Amino acid sequence: MSVTLIAVVVALVLGHLAQSLAQSVRQYGWFGDWARWLGTRFPEGGLWRARWGIAIALLPPLLAVALFQLALRDAFFGLMALAFAVIVLFYTWGPRDLDLDVDAVADAPDAVSRRAAAARLWPEGGMPAVLDGGSLIEAVFRNAQHRWFGVLFWFLLLGPVGALLYRLTAVAAEGEASTALPPETREGARTLMAWLDWPVAQLMTLSVALVGNFDTVLGAWRESGGASFDPRRPFLGAVARASVRCELAEEASDYADGGGVEAGDAGLIPPPPVPAFSGEIPELRDAMSLVWRSLLVWLAVLALFVIAGWVS
Repeated sequence: MSVTLIAVVVALVLGHLAQSLAQSVRQYGWFGDWARWLGTRFPEGGLWRARWGIAIALLPPLLAVALFQLALRDAFFGLMALAFAVIVLFYTWGPRDLDLDVDAVADAPDAVSRRAAAARLWPEGGMPAVLDGGSLIEAVFRNAQHRWFGVLFWFLLLGPVGALLYRLTAVAAEGEASTALPPETREGARTLMAWLDWPVAQLMTLSVALVGNFDTVLGAWRESGGASFDPRRPFLGAVARASVRCELAEEASDYADGGGVEAGDAGLIPPPPVPAFSGEIPELRDAMSLVWRSLLVWLAVLALFVIAGWVS
């Protein structure tokens, strides 16, 4: 467990300090080439063109990583296993920096630039970017789930092979490799992705409840079907919207109670001019704050498990 915590922290730090390296390393075009090659080898009506044909594409790379993971488990007092875990986690994290993508949306100078920046938060080839506050909140949480928490959860559960399983499934479901898959195989990848995401979304909901308003999160989770075992229910988006809305309401209430302009001076000070385009999106700021606090909760829980292991 301590090796896992060290690998997570090192991969996170490297991802922020070496962003150019991360961008050049996190390339998954090889998986699309592999899928296209499989398409030329399997005839029509074969297993590859069925719903679970995605398993044919996933098994070889996952098996190779699993063998390395087992072979390096005890090599050089575990140092080789640690290095391998850091490499795989660094490779599967992201692939882009979420903070930079969100900042690009918030700092956009005009509506056209904002829409172009927001497109990076939507899946390739999917629906066009939507710029209303609620949609942007859901986009931030969806990207946090796919870039951070999904990889982290399956890494904690299965090690490097789990992180690679999640990333390759995401690439097959909504990345560039999805265009190389037959329709039924692509749908199978999306179903597998939904099941991989379901426990991640549940734990993200719990962490948001711990760092935000518990009652608000619980109510949104119930109303959006979070208690069901249907992996397609978008309860995380509803939870994110409700939690951010609650935080913004609390901030507005605090400002009205104790901040702002004195009542006697309100008529003497003219209101500030309203620019033609304002880059300030408070929903994005609060959404990223919740995401980071949730990630810190996950790391704190992992650290507690490590400390408990040392004490015992």
